[in-house]
Parts: sequence; structure tokens; C-alpha cells
Amino acid sequence: MTSTLRKRLAMALGVATLLATGVAATVARPAGPSRVQQLRQDTEAIHALGVSGVQARVIAPDGRQSVATSGTAALNTGRPVPSDGYFRMASTSKTLVATVVLQLEAEDRLSLADTVDHWLPGVVRGKGNDGSRITIRQLLQHTSGIHDDLPGYTTPEEYYQQRHDVHSSERLVSRAMAHAPDFSPGKGWGYSNTGYVLLDMVIRKATGQPAHQEIEDRILRPLGLDQTRWMGTSPTLPRPHAQAYQLFGPGSVVDVTDQIPVDHESLSWVTTTRDENGFLRALLAGRLLPTRQLAEMKQTVPVSAEAQQLWPGGRYGLGLVERPLSCGGTYWSHEGGDAGYITLNGVTDDGKRSAVVSMSEARGDTPKHILDQENAASALIDHALCAGGPSTP
Repeated sequence: MTSTLRKRLAMALGVATLLATGVAATVARPAGPSRVQQLRQDTEAIHALGVSGVQARVIAPDGRQSVATSGTAALNTGRPVPSDGYFRMASTSKTLVATVVLQLEAEDRLSLADTVDHWLPGVVRGKGNDGSRITIRQLLQHTSGIHDDLPGYTTPEEYYQQRHDVHSSERLVSRAMAHAPDFSPGKGWGYSNTGYVLLDMVIRKATGQPAHQEIEDRILRPLGLDQTRWMGTSPTLPRPHAQAYQLFGPGSVVDVTDQIPVDHESLSWVTTTRDENGFLRALLAGRLLPTRQLAEMKQTVPVSAEAQQLWPGGRYGLGLVERPLSCGGTYWSHEGGDAGYITLNGVTDDGKRSAVVSMSEARGDTPKHILDQENAASALIDHALCAGGPSTP
């Protein structure tokens, strides 16, 4: 799908001149406005780019929350954006998957050094692909070299034709196996949704349950995150939610809310800004993983030059992205983009301050639009995490 992170990374190629002129530079935190005023200004700045709806939530170390919205939930009615509406979680769910894998490692039920063939013999093979040379750690860190070839749409016509297609995990992996690896295992970095499809399959093999059930049992229920739900092959979202839109080109904005995520096993999660904040805070605060496994998750490698367009200075751990803050230090995140919804998030290293911004329109028609939207949302996260002390009106 045109709004998936992989496609957005690909669209960002060739925009070095935009970076050189400062379009993609980190926006410095302005002085003056209160923290809540800054949040409102940042949501309005995203809406001003042409994004139909924006909702953002920041949680301070003392638990106080600041919420801001901008735009409309539906272009045809003008109804307001719900302040805690549901949206598709998309690739942020990779952090859920990685957390379960590391919990299994802590229980000695698998090892990060296990090969794919150890758990899924013969699944990764052909065209130079070799599951005996790829480890679980490499799948988690996008260093496996496995090529990504998820189905997707690039025009409104393709969206209407494909939006209810259902693909099995085995079929998605077989599509990738029709391509030679992008690089030898461990010799590069390349974002691979297929790698996380394989991790879902490993979790099922190791536990006897599908990954989404393990996520529910191990993370969501213990934390009380009842607004994060696996939707399976349902093409709809719970209410309330903003409609999701995709900009395909000038004058071509399509409501793409009604669709089945292409990888419904991995990507069919919906959540809210409340729950996404809650998950990230619990993870970084050490409530979900033992100290050793959380430290493993935070061992990072540089991302590709392609990914640097969206994440300047970014590094990738095991299902987590480390990004620099303009005020010094770094934060942890994993954005998600699918089916018109684009969501950025961030949490400080101690898990005490967090922010989530969800946008209900993907302006994915040009590299400049992608970068403008990404940079405006990244600025919101940076401002929120650099603010010291509790938010006040």
C-alpha cells in the first residue's frame, strides 16, 4: 500500500536536495508558548499541510495528559476529530511482536541466535535466500536482507480492486522468495515487513498460539490496554474514528478507511493515542521485559540512507527506533503508516514522558509531501518530549 513505511521510504529516495536546503531538518523548539499551546500549534501546522485530521496526546512524568486535535474526521460532514479515536496501528505493531519474541527469549523458549530454518525449515529458500543463515535477531533488526514484496495499490482504481483481498502469511513470504536478497544476512539494513511476517510464524511455532493472541495475553491484558484490538480480516474500525484518506495526486483524495490490511496477521491492529502511549511507557519503564532483554532491544544499528530521509540520525534496535532530540539525548519510537493513517510516537529513555500523534490522511503522492508531513509530525514529538515538567494549560 502506498502509505506503508516501506513505500514511503522508497518515495523518499532522491530527495537529498530537499535535505540540503533544510526542508527535512529537525525543527528547533521555539521559545514562548506554553506546552499545551505548543501542542495545539503543532497539530494545526500538520493540518495546514493539507492533512484532513490530526489528534495528539502527550503524557508528562506525573501522568498529566495534554490533548489537541485539528481538522475534521470526515471531509463530507466536517465532524470534529475525536480526541481519542481509533486508528490502524500499522507498523507500530512490530514493537508488540518484538516484545513477545524477547519475552520468549527470557523464558528460554527461543534464542535470538536461532536460525529461521530452526523454526521454519525450508520456508526461506530460493533465489539465493537461505533460512539457515538468517537469525531471529536479524529479522527483528531488519538486517536479514530479505526483500519486501507486499501487495499494494498506487491508484484509486487499484485500491477499489484490492481493498478486500486476503493474503496468507505463507503467500506473502513466497512473494518475497521470488526475489534475490537485497544483501547478505547481517551485511546491511533494509526495512522488511516480510521479516516480521516470519516472526509471527515463529511465535506461533514456539507457543502454539498465533502472535496476536500472545500479544493480547502477554501485553494488552496485563496493562489494561482495552482499546488496542486485533481486527483480523475486518475492513472496519471501532467507533469513534476519523475517516482515513489517501492523496494519490492533485485533486485525488480517496476515503480508504474500508479495507483489509494486506498483512492482516501482523498489521490488523487498531489502537488509540491513550493505549499507544501506555504501551510505549510501560515498555521503556521495564514493565514488560527483564533488564537484559530491554537492553538487547535498545542495541541499535544505523538505518539505511533511504530511511535517514525520514529519520535523520535514526538507528534501529529490535523493533524500536532511536532518534535524536533537539534538546539533547535521544528517544525511542516506531511509527506506523497504513490505509491512510500515519502515526508517529516517542517516549523518553526512562519511559516517563511520551507523545503520540495520529494523522488520518497520508499525503503520499510526492516525496516533498511525504517529507513535509513526516517532519511536521516529528517536530510535534520533539517539542513534546523536550518540554520539561508537567504540561499545563
